[in-house]
Amino acid sequence: MVKLSVNVDHVATLREARGGVEPDPVTAALLCEIIGAHGITVHLRSDRRHIKERDLKLLRAAIKTELNLEMATTEEMIKIALEVKPDQCTLVPERPGELTTEGGLDVINQKEHLRDVIKRLHEAGIKVSIFVDPQEDQIKAAKEVGADRIELHTGIYARAKTAEEISKELEKLRKCAELAHELGLEVNAGHDLNFRNLPPVAKIPHLREVSIGHSIVARAVFIGLKSAVKEILDILEKAE
Repeated sequence: MVKLSVNVDHVATLREARGGVEPDPVTAALLCEIIGAHGITVHLRSDRRHIKERDLKLLRAAIKTELNLEMATTEEMIKIALEVKPDQCTLVPERPGELTTEGGLDVINQKEHLRDVIKRLHEAGIKVSIFVDPQEDQIKAAKEVGADRIELHTGIYARAKTAEEISKELEKLRKCAELAHELGLEVNAGHDLNFRNLPPVAKIPHLREVSIGHSIVARAVFIGLKSAVKEILDILEKAE
């Protein structure tokens, strides 16, 4: 079965809207674990717009599944990762003012920097994934710099409108997953996935895990967190 890592960033976004303590992303993460999620993802951004360092440290102490830290490759974030020691770091691009991560990391044009970052994280016993667009040259570059895993950016697929566009983007994801597997990379996927567009992605060969956050939190407003997480887990189970 493909694993589910629930991104709880938007629980923190809701908390920050009022500047109080509710809802608590750590509590949400623990509930997701109880429901059956296989991991928890958070993105600690440079502007701290949602997840804070305190959240990250509490999550490290509290959750029993895999903690995945999405992070920019800045010295600040590297030092935090080395201190907290999440199970996995997913390296992502980050631009000030963006609503969400806008695309995959350009591995090709920063190989030396990424080699150094990955080496430092590996020395701390942290697995490293790189968030990449479904492009074969970027996946090959991810292997070259020493990544353990890639996370395929599914945003273009999720935004496709016509059946032809959807089929085309899905095929790109399949081919890239096959290539990554051949290169010895584990394959994750994420971005804009929801209960409607997930089923075809869940059937992609060699897929290890999907990371889903916004759609689960949005769905939870109407049907509750337990039902929203269970809905995704049921889809993944049926895809086996």
